[in-house]
Amino acid sequence: MTLAGLFVPLVTPFAVGGALAAEALERLANEVLDEGATGIVALGTTGEPATPTAAERALILDICARVCRERDVPLIVGAGSNSTAGSVEALAGLDAYSTAALAVVPYYTRPTEAGVLEHFRHLAASSPVPLIVYNIPYRTGRTLGPDTLLALADLPNVIGVKHAVGAIDDATIALMSARRADFAVLAGDDQYMSPLLALGASGAIAASAAVHTASFAALVRAWRDGPIDPARLLGHRLAALSATLFAEPNPVVIKAVLAAQGRIPSPAVRLPLLPASDAVTEAALAAFDDFATRGTVKPWCEDRGSATLKR
Repeated sequence: MTLAGLFVPLVTPFAVGGALAAEALERLANEVLDEGATGIVALGTTGEPATPTAAERALILDICARVCRERDVPLIVGAGSNSTAGSVEALAGLDAYSTAALAVVPYYTRPTEAGVLEHFRHLAASSPVPLIVYNIPYRTGRTLGPDTLLALADLPNVIGVKHAVGAIDDATIALMSARRADFAVLAGDDQYMSPLLALGASGAIAASAAVHTASFAALVRAWRDGPIDPARLLGHRLAALSATLFAEPNPVVIKAVLAAQGRIPSPAVRLPLLPASDAVTEAALAAFDDFATRGTVKPWCEDRGSATLKR
């Protein structure tokens, strides 16, 4: 299996009172697929996976699995922690419809690179679904060198990496040039999505894509099929939009924009996250308006009879 295309990590919508907004989650899943997403990601970082209750997590996965089954599209599920045994247990409980699991490099404990490799060797050997390594050193505290990345790519049952290192660095170049052909590199830093696609990434897991899925899907297609000049221009514009959406911790600004679009019932998040500040929200909405005016793809709200966002 080779993963390719745009995968949108869904937020977990909450009602004004703080309860899980299940209908809004199902609607959002269908909307991003309608607008060109290849598949969705449930309970990734964008979904605030640490705060839902066990019952809420089960409901989130049930909704996402049902939508993906009905639409015949891939479902990637965030699973795993800095405990190898705990990660094995979490993977064993995944819904049978899950296409792949997104498993993060062990965080906080900062194992050696050899320890990271052994961690994923254990997970891959026991997981009922293929694994995508989530490489995000600014959250985990563990940088992986090119040799480790390539060793991970060679593990049976590991099919890809969500690569979110905040740069196009030497390890990235080595990975892109030496990985096996069927190993998927998915851009995981939204602002670096375009350059990583230019280097040959097969797609992206992009949280920003929730606010304007069609344009991010178009970016993946443009780097794959050409022409290059429009791909480059669209990439620059989407990077500027993504910068505003990540001005405060993910997913607080994305939720604020989705609430302003009327697509989720509130911008609520759960502690220790706080809602996006007014200033950052206004900046993100202004960036969205600017992109929608200058971009080549119509804004989400235009097709639904609204000329402006709900403020």
